[in-house]
Amino acid sequence: MSDLRIAVLGVGVMGADHVARIQNTISGARVAVVNDYLTDKAEALAATIPGCRAIADPLDAIADPDVDAVVLATPGPTHEKQLLACLEHTKPVMCEKPLTTDVETSLEVVRREAELSTRLIQVGFMRRFDHEYAALKALLDNDELGTPLVLHCAHRNPAVPPHFDSAMIVKDSLVHEVDVARFLFGEEITSIQIIKPAANPAAPQGLADPQIAIMRTATGKHVDVELFVTTGVAYEVRTEVVAEKGSAMIGLDVGLIRKGATGSWGGQITPGFRERFGQAYDTEFQRWVNAVHRGRSAGRSTGDFTDGPTAWDGYAAAAVCAAGVESLDSGNPVEVTMVDRRTIPRA
Repeated sequence: MSDLRIAVLGVGVMGADHVARIQNTISGARVAVVNDYLTDKAEALAATIPGCRAIADPLDAIADPDVDAVVLATPGPTHEKQLLACLEHTKPVMCEKPLTTDVETSLEVVRREAELSTRLIQVGFMRRFDHEYAALKALLDNDELGTPLVLHCAHRNPAVPPHFDSAMIVKDSLVHEVDVARFLFGEEITSIQIIKPAANPAAPQGLADPQIAIMRTATGKHVDVELFVTTGVAYEVRTEVVAEKGSAMIGLDVGLIRKGATGSWGGQITPGFRERFGQAYDTEFQRWVNAVHRGRSAGRSTGDFTDGPTAWDGYAAAAVCAAGVESLDSGNPVEVTMVDRRTIPRA
């Protein structure tokens, strides 16, 4: 089968990484179209890729007859309109989080996709494709730890962009742990509380950092997350499941452990998200491309052009994060409001 012709919308840091990934690492696909609000950037990138064109309007890029599938790496506020265009033109789409920037529009996207009886939207929660998370999920699914009870997480960044505000710690950082908890436990999150400890003196003025998130699942499982995005150190993501018959932890960066004469010990901390989750992104994209090929071969009757988190997962994460932002303001636990999934047959 010929290579999948992909349009990449948004070629900033993440989008440019995906362009390079599709061209250099992924099999069965090529970048046919690029788009960015900075048209000069898109044109310059297209000139480096054989057979690639820059299209100025993102909706024109989606509708282009030489585009088989779409990658959205555009700003979150643009996602709703672009996702609906992908559905209108029946184009499979890999959408970087968030699905959309609010709960109502995320739910509308879920409903519109369900009307097609074809699953076209995959959401870029890449941690599900990381080898360590996959191994942890397998432990739970195989009942090797018994009933999981508690999930402890840490999510630390060395720094964040100047525009990053306190709510973005919930919507842009915690959202990954929200999806991880749903993925590992296989159930929805029903309540969330955000606690604000004393702020890091090195954090920008007004940024509530660190934050502690406490979540509860439908069956009463406990999830706690330390969010600290201005550590000035490196990129650390750790996850520990405590269960009926033991516990398991990932994200320790234990390729090399050293013990020093002073009594210190340790290895090297991952410098950034690309190094920590590069393999996960590669696996995510290869599996998505393979799924789109399978869907195209079988026709729309298969109803699925995805292999990973769905539009429903994007909606569920948006609902939890919206409640988290409400709790950030009030300091109180907030119940998560979601529609009954059974009312959306193919969601």
